Amino acid sequence: MNKKEGFFMNKLNYQSIYAPYFEQFIAIKNGLGYTSLRAQWFFLDLDNFILHKDVKEIGITKHQVEQWRATRINDGQSVIYDKYSILAQFCKYMCSIGYACYIPRLPRKISGFTPHIFTNKQMTDIFQACDHFELYDRHLNTTLFIMPAVIRLLYGTGVRINEALSLKNKDVDFDKKCLYVRKSKNGDERISPLSETLAIILKQYLHYRDRMPLPRIKDEKNFFFVSPIGTRCSQGVVYDWFRKALAASGIPHQGDHKGPRLHDLRHSFAVHSLIKMSKSGLDLYYSLPLLSTCLGHRSLKSTDQYVRLTAEIYQDILKDENEISAHIFPKTKTNLNNGSN
Repeated sequence: MNKKEGFFMNKLNYQSIYAPYFEQFIAIKNGLGYTSLRAQWFFLDLDNFILHKDVKEIGITKHQVEQWRATRINDGQSVIYDKYSILAQFCKYMCSIGYACYIPRLPRKISGFTPHIFTNKQMTDIFQACDHFELYDRHLNTTLFIMPAVIRLLYGTGVRINEALSLKNKDVDFDKKCLYVRKSKNGDERISPLSETLAIILKQYLHYRDRMPLPRIKDEKNFFFVSPIGTRCSQGVVYDWFRKALAASGIPHQGDHKGPRLHDLRHSFAVHSLIKMSKSGLDLYYSLPLLSTCLGHRSLKSTDQYVRLTAEIYQDILKDENEISAHIFPKTKTNLNNGSN
């Protein structure tokens, strides 16, 4: 358990009859390497509901689930889906230790969100915008100078922004041309390949970074991307500069979580990779597992959306979609998820 999770465990004090079981469930999740902050906050809400209803007997019923659901009138579909998922897991756990509980079915998860897939021209414009940014005043903690490298890294490898900013010096291997992603979304470690040109860009960044008079800047345990005062770069600040790059490139930003988002660089990497593999003649049966592993997905289900998206945007690329797999390209209309992969 990391310090942040430990802090929340100390702050969130459950008081209902389910308190010890909430804590046991969270401890099991943490022990398996899963991040449980969302579950902790959900259990606090459920704990308050159980206290309000003055529940005295262990065993979650269908009626109690329906009553709790009626209180969540301000939760969106995606939030409700996540809460039902945690609740179903908890009820299964309670059943496994001898308490009969109703296991709710997951609601249908529907989202009309479609990631923005940058064109090659747009990516070139974004790179040039990052290369020509200038500061008009002095800020010692600015992360501006990492932008040319970090944006190319996100697009060139498909890593998430938090994964990129968590990289340590030891995680970037120029000899083997790869990254070691140790802090991923699902807790798994993976290796991400570096292209020759991306390796050159990262070496250029290091050339200037290492000229800064910072103690132990080359230490293998220090962060690869740092501010001029040696601190870890902020994800929010990188996003702010990214929005400025979009504006300089003439790409409108809709706001309100509609994008284009920094995370859409990951989607663009996936789609463009599939296009490149398709043009090279690589069978999608082989390319999908490769892409899935590179993205850090635990199953092909999370990667399938990129195939559908590729087929929708580049219909001339995947002409043989029916011959590849009927389940990858369904005939029925399918909505993409909220793009959090």
